[in-house]
Amino acid sequence: MKKAVLILSIFFASNLFAQSNEKTIPAVEIKTLDGKTFNTKDIDNGGKPIVIDFWATWCSPCKAELNAIAENYADWQKETGVKIIAVSIDDARNMEKVKPYVQGKNWEYEVLLDPNGDFKRAMNVNNVPHLFILDKDKVIVYQQNSAAPGDDEKLFELVKKVANNEPIK
Repeated sequence: MKKAVLILSIFFASNLFAQSNEKTIPAVEIKTLDGKTFNTKDIDNGGKPIVIDFWATWCSPCKAELNAIAENYADWQKETGVKIIAVSIDDARNMEKVKPYVQGKNWEYEVLLDPNGDFKRAMNVNNVPHLFILDKDKVIVYQQNSAAPGDDEKLFELVKKVANNEPIK
């Protein structure tokens, strides 16, 4: 009997682990830069890679990362079709700083606001910067919760793999 319970426990644990490997983004209502409600379940890129990058105006590494990506974003889009979505976690007190900052940098990203941290919590983001790469099926295939000079090049290599349906190790 103990053997049967052990085997069943292992079976259920392995099935639970297998299911958790295919994590998709949760449906959470956040805001656009224009103050409209946006549900994260509507994030889509027509089967092409998506990068969701959590950031804040007070986070220097976040801004450096997104500014570095911005320099090559048009080329990345031409080559891979990638869509970058920058999700600001600035709270209600700092939220009004986001739009002027983004406009001043001429980012071509879609920028969303998560002032209550609902999407951040749903994605288990503890600190920023924190980015996720989603594949053609909107499954999270990679995540990184730090930023360093040169990470944008590494990110582009990963995005190219995802665009070509290659696995990320």
